[in-house]
Amino acid sequence: MDAGDLQALLQLQRSPARARHQAMHASSLAQALLSLPAIDLDQRELSRCINWLQQPQHHLVHWYDANYPEALRYIQSPPPLLFVHGNLALLEQPQVALVGSRNASAVGQHSAAHFAAALASAGLVVSSGLASGIDAAAHRAALQHGNTLAVLGTGPDCYYPPRNRQLQQQIAQAGALITEFTPGTRARADHFPRRNRILSGLSQGVLIIEAKRQSGSLNTARLAIEQNKRLWALPGSIWDVGMAGCLQLLQNGAHMVTNVSDIIDDLGLSIATSAATSETQNKSAECLANPLLLDNVGTEVTALDTIVARSGLPVAIVAEQLVLLELAGVVTSVAGGYIKMGRR
Repeated sequence: MDAGDLQALLQLQRSPARARHQAMHASSLAQALLSLPAIDLDQRELSRCINWLQQPQHHLVHWYDANYPEALRYIQSPPPLLFVHGNLALLEQPQVALVGSRNASAVGQHSAAHFAAALASAGLVVSSGLASGIDAAAHRAALQHGNTLAVLGTGPDCYYPPRNRQLQQQIAQAGALITEFTPGTRARADHFPRRNRILSGLSQGVLIIEAKRQSGSLNTARLAIEQNKRLWALPGSIWDVGMAGCLQLLQNGAHMVTNVSDIIDDLGLSIATSAATSETQNKSAECLANPLLLDNVGTEVTALDTIVARSGLPVAIVAEQLVLLELAGVVTSVAGGYIKMGRR
């Protein structure tokens, strides 16, 4: 793409909404430019875009491009252009978006990893927003079992949050990063609702893993409903404020999910998941553990002293058995003790 075409696309992106909407109904970019107002573009931004596009696996997909995702053409305020780092083909593959709290609980992150791994193993692309918590857990699990795609609220060359820098690099190499923001664009609060419309727009459905009542995840859920996408939510304890948003969505008509097959069946797909495989891999560790000890660990944080008191076993034996149960994937250690995770 030459500098002239890139400048024209940036002009399309920067135009007022009404003018941009009218231009995107034109048959070509050249025709669209005839209806756009003149805009002074930042030459430094143009230069950053050119330099970024010269790197391997860096793509610019625009509205008039055959590679533009068909699903995005029908959402409200579709992005005129997308910067893509990685596997361009993932944009058109069936995908499910997994989202949830940034300050996720250990159970929430475990659930995100469980569903992401199974969906990716089933051949679906797992997409999310690369935030901390649920998003990161979903991306990491999907990378190990299949494909994942991250929609960013920054330019494609920015790392946000900084702690996910390595994860972002891994997704760029093995999956795809997508954003409508030009290289060099830093994170801003208003960028993330805009990111969410692309995340839900690309997907066949959105799964809310864990969310409070006041949560950005509920913004994604609302967008999914507006875009006529499937909306799923995990149930949770009525005492857990971290699940209050999910319970609210279920009250309002979201589909309750307790198993990956619920999503597969709802999408009308006949795909065999590999959930049994992960259980087989942990079988040896679980066989070595004392299953009766698991009865003394709750689904909320249970202190080591409490487990010892309930089981009546010496501390050393309980600690050893908990390590085996953790290797088997049925408990996890958190601040203050252990939580029963279970596998479905």
